[in-house]
Amino acid sequence: MRVPSNRFQPNSRQRGVALAVALILLVVVTLVGLAAVSGTLMQQKMSGNFYDRQVAFQSTEAAMRQAALAIQATTTAAPAGFYDCSTAAANNCQSNPFNDTNVPASKITNLTNNSNYTAGSNIASQPQYIVQYMGNFPLPVPPVKQTSHTSYGGSSTKPTADFYRITARSGDPTATNGRAYVVLQSMFRN
Repeated sequence: MRVPSNRFQPNSRQRGVALAVALILLVVVTLVGLAAVSGTLMQQKMSGNFYDRQVAFQSTEAAMRQAALAIQATTTAAPAGFYDCSTAAANNCQSNPFNDTNVPASKITNLTNNSNYTAGSNIASQPQYIVQYMGNFPLPVPPVKQTSHTSYGGSSTKPTADFYRITARSGDPTATNGRAYVVLQSMFRN
């Protein structure tokens, strides 16, 4: 006669280890999922900000090029559209003329759609620039003098050039609504 084995009989006492492990795994997977989602959202914000900054930078560069073309087209040293910083009364020109209360609003040039510049629909506001006439200064003498048959007599006059400071920005800060804002500045010799 054979004695029945109780190997396959269910244990009368239940244990909740499987349930506890499953709940812990569910919490861990949920936390990993939430971390991945927040990381993805942060990357989207960063790439959007980077794109917005690049658009603002390119529009500011376009304003710089437009200002350089305006300087090259001038026939006088300080035309009416430029702010004259060469006189003794205007020697208090600030490095950022957009913040200077002495600069009249008429000296701020807004770029509009024309043959040289076409604004896209992605910019926050139209780029702006201010050209400051810094004065006429002698050019530095090159370290190595180049001689020619006409320069043997020598000359006491030094060549001079008009210098301009161009300050451009990606748009009016009051109209950008929290978008990227870029300011560039360059010296220009004409």
